[in-house]
Amino acid sequence: MNIWFKLPDVIRFLIIGSINALISYLIYALFVFILGNNFYQLCVFLQWSLSSVISYFNQKFFVFCTKGNYLKEYLKCCTTWAISYFLNVIILEIFVRYFIKNVYIAQFIALFVVSVSTYILFKCFAFKKN
Repeated sequence: MNIWFKLPDVIRFLIIGSINALISYLIYALFVFILGNNFYQLCVFLQWSLSSVISYFNQKFFVFCTKGNYLKEYLKCCTTWAISYFLNVIILEIFVRYFIKNVYIAQFIALFVVSVSTYILFKCFAFKKN
């Protein structure tokens, strides 16, 4: 495990972020399958709500390696996720309406676009080390 923590945080974020993105995408796909394609915006809301808890612990312990400050960091993460969520919703809507009609592919692309802004917000805001 020592090798893991010697990796730069951006590499750890890419690995953990990919795992988080996969989990998020599977949650989204499951909700679309259950509720139907017409409810893709509700599905993305449900996906972000469920996957945020998993993501918080993964980011805290495996990427940014912070100690304590659980509530403060979680609230900052919620702010980060709110920004990321709205960015995701906008990108998803643009892709579904104008470019890619398939809600599965559109969300897959949107998740990767949003990941860049999420990393920056996590590093510079939510898990910022003093």
